[in-house]
Amino acid sequence: MSCRILLTHDAQALQQWYGEKALAGLRQLGETVICPGQRWSREALLHEIRDCQLIVADRATPVPAELIEAGAELRAVVRCAMDIRSIDIETASRRGVLVTHAGPGFVQAVSEWVVAQLINLARGLPDYMLAWRRGETPRPVMGRQIAGLTAGVLGLGHIGRYLTPLLRALGMQVLVHDPGVTVPAECGDAVSRGTLLSRSDAVICLAAHTRETEGMMNRAAFAAMKPGSWFINAARGALVDERALQEALQTGQLAGAALDVGSGEGDSPTAALAALPSVLATPHIGGMVPEAIDYQSLQTVEQIRWILRGEIPDGAVNADSITLRPICS
Repeated sequence: MSCRILLTHDAQALQQWYGEKALAGLRQLGETVICPGQRWSREALLHEIRDCQLIVADRATPVPAELIEAGAELRAVVRCAMDIRSIDIETASRRGVLVTHAGPGFVQAVSEWVVAQLINLARGLPDYMLAWRRGETPRPVMGRQIAGLTAGVLGLGHIGRYLTPLLRALGMQVLVHDPGVTVPAECGDAVSRGTLLSRSDAVICLAAHTRETEGMMNRAAFAAMKPGSWFINAARGALVDERALQEALQTGQLAGAALDVGSGEGDSPTAALAALPSVLATPHIGGMVPEAIDYQSLQTVEQIRWILRGEIPDGAVNADSITLRPICS
C-alpha cells in the first residue's frame, strides 16, 4: 500500500518552519499532502485525513479528537515541535495512534536571543538605532555593564543548561530556581524563588508551562523583584500575568522587559505590552533560524522512517499504549 502523509503547515508556516530538505525527505517516504492554498480549512483537513496514515503537525495546528477520529487509517501524529498540548493524546491512544514530538533544536538560538536582549536592555541600543533611522541625533544615556550583575534563571531545562554558562562567561553571577532539579556548579547557584526575585538584576523566565507554573509571574512576584530590574520571557506567555507586568513597567518597579512570547496571536506578545517604551518585543522568533528549523523538521522525517518500519522512535509520548507494525510497503 502507498503511504500518505498529511502536512498541516499552512503556506507561510511551510515556508518558514519546514525546511526544503525535510519536505524532500517526506516525499521520498510517501505521497505528501500539503496545503493547497494559503490556509487549511477545517473541512479540507477532515477530508484529506480520511486516507492518510500519518500527520506531520506544525505547532500552530491543533489535532483534536475530531481530526484523529476522521482518520480511518491514521497510525501516527508527528508534531514538528516540542509542545503537544493541542494534540488529543487520550483519543490517539484509544485509537492506537502513536504521538511523537520533536526535540529542542532551538536551544542555542533562543539562548542567543536572551543574551542579545539582555544587552539591549542594559545599553538601550534599539533606542539609539531608531533615533538615527528617524533622522534624529540621539542623546547619549549612561548604560549598564552586565558583567558584575546578577541574572536569575527560572527553569533549568535544555535552554537553561545552555544559557547559564554563557551568562557566567559574560561575568554575571547566576542564580537558578527549579524545584526538584539538581543545579550543576557550572550553571550557577541554586536558590529559592524568593531569593532569586529579590537579588536578580535580570529575571529570565525559562520554566516549563505546567499547572503549577501557570501565572507564576504575578503581581506579587513582580513586587518582590529588585526595583529597576529587568524581566525576560522566552518560555510561555501563560506563565505571566500580563496586566501585572504592565503595571510593574508603568510604575517603574521594573526598568524594562524583553518578550518573545505572550497571549497574542501565534503565542506572541500582546500589542499593549509591545507598545510600551520599556518593552523589547519580538513575534515569537527566538528559535527562528535555519539550524533550528532543519533540526526539528528533519527529525520528523527520521521519526516517520522508524514508524514505517513498525518501530517506536525517540520522542514518542504514548508508546506504552501502542502496538506498531510496519505501515506501508
